[in-house]
Amino acid sequence: MVVAGSAALAAPFPNPLRLFTAVGLVVVAKTVTLRLRIGSERFMFAWGEAALVVIFGLVQPAWIPATVMVGVLVSQLLTRASSVKAVYNSAGHGLAAAVAATVAVVGGLGRLTPLTPRIAATVCLAVVGYVALTTVLASGAVAAASGSRFSAVVTRGVGVTTLMLVGNVAVGLLVVSLGITDIRWLVAVPPLLWLLNETYKARLRAVEERRAWQELAAATHRVNLLDRREVLAAALRSASRLFSPDAVEITCLRPACTVIGTPGGELVESGGTAVPESCRNGHLVTRALSGAGEPVGELRLRFQHPVRLRQREHLALSTFADVLGAALQNAAAHAELRDMVERKAYEAAHDPLTGLANRIRLLEYGESALRSLAGPEPASHVALLLMDLNRFKDVNDALGHAAGDQVLQRTAQRLAEAVEPGELLARLGGDEFAVVIPALPAEGASPVEQAAARGRALASTLASPTEVAGVALSMEASVGVVTVPAGTCDMTELLRRADVAMYQAKRSGQVVAGYDASRDAASTDRLALAAELREALQVDDQLVLELQPAVDLATGAPVGAEVLVRWHHPRRGLLLPADFIGVVEQSELVAPFTRYVVDRALRLAASWSEEGLDVPVAVNLSARSLLDRRLPVDIAELLGRHKVAPERLVLEITETVMMTELDVIDDVLAALREIGTQIAVDDFGTGYSSLTFLARFPVHEVKVDRAFVAKMVDSPEARAIVRSTVELARSLNLRTVAEGVETAEQRLALVEMGCDAAQGYHFFAPMPAEKTSRVLWTLVNAAQARGAQVIRLARGAHGD
Repeated sequence: MVVAGSAALAAPFPNPLRLFTAVGLVVVAKTVTLRLRIGSERFMFAWGEAALVVIFGLVQPAWIPATVMVGVLVSQLLTRASSVKAVYNSAGHGLAAAVAATVAVVGGLGRLTPLTPRIAATVCLAVVGYVALTTVLASGAVAAASGSRFSAVVTRGVGVTTLMLVGNVAVGLLVVSLGITDIRWLVAVPPLLWLLNETYKARLRAVEERRAWQELAAATHRVNLLDRREVLAAALRSASRLFSPDAVEITCLRPACTVIGTPGGELVESGGTAVPESCRNGHLVTRALSGAGEPVGELRLRFQHPVRLRQREHLALSTFADVLGAALQNAAAHAELRDMVERKAYEAAHDPLTGLANRIRLLEYGESALRSLAGPEPASHVALLLMDLNRFKDVNDALGHAAGDQVLQRTAQRLAEAVEPGELLARLGGDEFAVVIPALPAEGASPVEQAAARGRALASTLASPTEVAGVALSMEASVGVVTVPAGTCDMTELLRRADVAMYQAKRSGQVVAGYDASRDAASTDRLALAAELREALQVDDQLVLELQPAVDLATGAPVGAEVLVRWHHPRRGLLLPADFIGVVEQSELVAPFTRYVVDRALRLAASWSEEGLDVPVAVNLSARSLLDRRLPVDIAELLGRHKVAPERLVLEITETVMMTELDVIDDVLAALREIGTQIAVDDFGTGYSSLTFLARFPVHEVKVDRAFVAKMVDSPEARAIVRSTVELARSLNLRTVAEGVETAEQRLALVEMGCDAAQGYHFFAPMPAEKTSRVLWTLVNAAQARGAQVIRLARGAHGD
């Protein structure tokens, strides 16, 4: 004010009419303003620049600061602004007008008419200085009041401000160019300002319409989320940008909540107390929210002052409400689905009665521990404790199953309080509980002793009496303990071993028992052996053949050689048939094992034929082989491959295990006979249906069991059985071979009975395949040297 007053007093007093007109122009320019909402901001645009240009033609530059300051002060009083605001605005505009006047004086600005480019440029520079300073002062006040960044306030709406600055200056210069000396020309100013106002409105509304539809499209994308809180946060921000309210409320029905957002970016979940004080009694615009035809909540826009939404805004609000309702419905459905999945996942891994982990979770946790702790260094030991409550069935029988459930729940609670961090407690079902100890300490006692001590401690926690159904009960448990180095066993096997140990504890009456492999009848060693046998069938150097010749008792000539399989195991050493044939019989390896042995036996028989040695080779068949309808096809294919005459292959079968599923066996044996192979009955006389067997199945040879041969010298009963077998075979035109001949007395007895042939250690022990040919040739040559005619025993099957 001092600056403006000093400048005015230093200059001659202007024409009062001109001075009054200049002040009036400022009052009108600052009072009649253009107010628009752009996005989430409200803008007010005045015509001060046009008035300032005209004032340069009405009064001297020295009087311009005072003129502008008085005009702004009157305008503030007319609009009922606060005294502080009125003084600040009038002083600021006066100071800005002083800058403009200084630019005019420096530029040598005198009379504006006639308007020249130099005069117009000087006026424009003066106006720019005025606008720059007023913008800085106003932005500083707004930034200080709102807490916003000064730079953000200055750049807000800069595009529209620049457009209006150019338009206002152009109007002012147009009025000046018409002849400012004649004040009557000022009558043209209001129509020009009205036209400019309408131009601004059209332009700004077009920009706002385009921005609003773009914002609506972006808002539709932003709220398309699956998390309800994220949907609400995005909706509050989008609603503020779209409709410029002073506060936004969104009320949800499922689950019930209200969120409130303010232009400052706050997001509050609460009731109406979070609504800004200035908006509680203001104007409220609401829209119901629905999804899939069901109400999901309500959208509320709060304004401090009454507003009237245009048709476009009503349409945008309805569209936004529909999108928001659908997004909230989708988020609610997703939340329900997520909760259901989490609940199902929890139920799949936990016991419903006790809340403990179940068997599935126990196996997963244990497998993870066994894998993660395995390594090249000495692996940590993993322990599993399996607890079974003693006499729990008595509780159910005496007190009922409800009381039994209470006992299980109390047991679970006590054990849960006793387990240590890192250990997993699980209920496996019934009254069985298990604890996985993932890493036993490396120091101190052995892993088994540490686990046993842990098992005794857990069992002792159950000994304290607890009242169930009015009865004081003290539960005892049997605990099975097993420990293994990580990486050497899987969790399923560990659980099986712990179960074995637990039953060992029950049988022995002990509280805790460690796993003892020697007392485990179902050791996994058999499973491992089956897997190793499968690998052995793929190579040529593990399963090898040994043969034991059968000798004609009359001539000493060879009548055949029985194949015996030996397994040279790379880790276990030499295994005899008794060590692994049982594994073959109980697995799916019967067919490949039989094919392997027959293939190598026929390969050997083929090599003998090339040498001129015509001796049959005998192979034992598993009873399960006779249930395989593909067996005859495989045998025929192998005979053809090795070019061996079918009668040179003797297939030995055991009658003691073949009296079931006779239809299948009938078909298989008939097919083998049709091929031309010979059939021998091994271990004859040990079954219950020997005679029935011979009557039903046509065979070529009967082999007397070694048990009768070994006793026939000293036992009349055994001798009678052997004699009757030989006579029966002769009457049926079958060969008879005695097994297990170990003494000369046994040989003489068999010769007296008329037995055809024999095999056993008295003649030859089983020998490697490569040695057999030489031995057989020795027998042939010896028989021929004695003058015996070597004739193969090739009697047909009975009935032929």
